[in-house]
Amino acid sequence: MNTLLLTAGRVLLALYFLIPGIMKFVSWDMHIQLMEKHDMPFVSLLLGLAGIFQIGAAALLIANRFTWLVALLLVGLVLVINVSLHDFWNYSGLEGAHEMQNFIKNLGILAGLLILSGYSIPERFKAMS
Repeated sequence: MNTLLLTAGRVLLALYFLIPGIMKFVSWDMHIQLMEKHDMPFVSLLLGLAGIFQIGAAALLIANRFTWLVALLLVGLVLVINVSLHDFWNYSGLEGAHEMQNFIKNLGILAGLLILSGYSIPERFKAMS
């Protein structure tokens, strides 16, 4: 049962990155506008890199390869996205509430990634902690 639950959680986390990764290319202009609205630099380059990274990371999570490392790298991505694109402190009203909801939701995703990384870290690294 433990393996089934961990596998289901890992695959669901992977889908959380796979689908948005694909959508970055499908809805390119919409994502460019979103990033520009938040005054991000190098939007085309960063959007392309984020999409490729999300798709690749999701594939590795689904395949259960380098899971601990991929999960930690995705933690970094979530942190950057949270601070850059879900900056609720810069908005008020409904838009501010929506950004705060996304920010807090992403903290939950971040927690799941940290737990996944901790559970999947190789034994040779566990001895170092």
